Amino acid sequence: MTSLDKADRAPIVAIGSASATRNRLTLELTETLKLAVPIALTQLGQIAMMTTDLALIGRLGDEAVAAAALAHTVFFVSFTFGMGLVSAVAPLAAQAFGARDPRLVRRALRVGLWAALIMSLPMMALPLFGERILLLLGQAPATAHLAQKYLLGLGWGIAPGLWFLAIRGFMGAVNRPEPGLWITLAAIPANALLVWLLIHGVWGLPRLELFGAGLATTIVNFGMFLAGLWFAASRRPFKKYRVLGRIWRIDWTLMRQLIVIGAPISIAFHLEYGLFGAAGLLMGLIGTTALAAHQIALQIAAILFMVPFGIGMAATVRVGHAVGRNDAPAVRRAGFVATLLGIAFMSVMTLAVILGRYAIARFFFGEAADSAGAVIELTAALLLVGATFFVADGIQTVVAGALRGLNDTRLPLLFAAISYWVVGFPTACVLGFRTGLGAIGVWIGLSCGTAVYATLLMLRFRLLTQRLRLATMAG
Repeated sequence: MTSLDKADRAPIVAIGSASATRNRLTLELTETLKLAVPIALTQLGQIAMMTTDLALIGRLGDEAVAAAALAHTVFFVSFTFGMGLVSAVAPLAAQAFGARDPRLVRRALRVGLWAALIMSLPMMALPLFGERILLLLGQAPATAHLAQKYLLGLGWGIAPGLWFLAIRGFMGAVNRPEPGLWITLAAIPANALLVWLLIHGVWGLPRLELFGAGLATTIVNFGMFLAGLWFAASRRPFKKYRVLGRIWRIDWTLMRQLIVIGAPISIAFHLEYGLFGAAGLLMGLIGTTALAAHQIALQIAAILFMVPFGIGMAATVRVGHAVGRNDAPAVRRAGFVATLLGIAFMSVMTLAVILGRYAIARFFFGEAADSAGAVIELTAALLLVGATFFVADGIQTVVAGALRGLNDTRLPLLFAAISYWVVGFPTACVLGFRTGLGAIGVWIGLSCGTAVYATLLMLRFRLLTQRLRLATMAG
């Protein structure tokens, strides 16, 4: 072939390569959306139940909302440790699925269920002593007492909640996350009805107020777990994995691997949620108005967070599948596409929150909105400040999910410690109490820590995918 012939063919090769790249990106986007949409909707369903609880509790007054805020802080200290461990089910099962090893897929779920049971037993003790803990942390006795009533009903739901998360991780890993969504959609109205009945004592039921709200959520958690287990054990395509086979046997070898992957996730979750929990305690020191406004604004942030969290779970699966079949370019492509999805969604939703911040704040108080003007004003201000970290929060959770697909959880743990507790918390304390900004200063601190974490995770994923590509080329 002459040099002229080669020159004539070069543009054709370039065009073909660009077209192939676009096709691969389009395919990756399609597959990620197939996973991310039902997972994200399931996450939104989960947070919708919590939001319903908060809205119904809000009818009892702003002191009840403040108590629920403190109760959630104590509860999630326990729950998130177990949540981190069972989160390791998804990457383990996804890598096994990519490697076409159905036996390991089953083992991953089984060990996740055992880990959830073992961890939930000591974890339930913390909510049962919530009032004492809150008093030691300087919270108002009346608010701490109300929080304890909520925790007495809520704490028993830790085990079934973790079991359902493990089953969802398994379902997503085999590309069938839809049953988790169906179960959650059915649970939302059931939870709302049961919370309303037990709070107010309707239809002959006792009036249990905050305890009733927590108890209703626990009952619904048990129902969701049983429904998920039925799908996993008896419906296609899950039935072929025989997930209940030898369920009584604890796979200690895989349990150790799950702990190695999941324990750093748990600690990182604690560092992240611990920062927001500590922010709640700081708000409690500022005043009841600040605490109630913080809880409502944080609930909105949590709602927005659920979609990128679902995208991050999809990224874990897509990256895990690519790792299982040893496809380095697909690993990078999966993380890149998922991150762009997260950025796009959070940018749109951030604008919507800014425009509707006052209406959002009023929603949580209903008929009591006229007497909660100060809380509503502060909530709207916090949502405006929160716009600075919503996008960064979406990025960090998506990229963290992609890194889990690579079983990379230890260095992100260090990043979380630096970002949230070396940068975020000190900044929140200084701006909240030394500058006169109060609650707004605390939220600026949250924003700074989250932005640093997102940046470090993106750099880490880029480095690992470059190493993986070079290793593949060398092999």
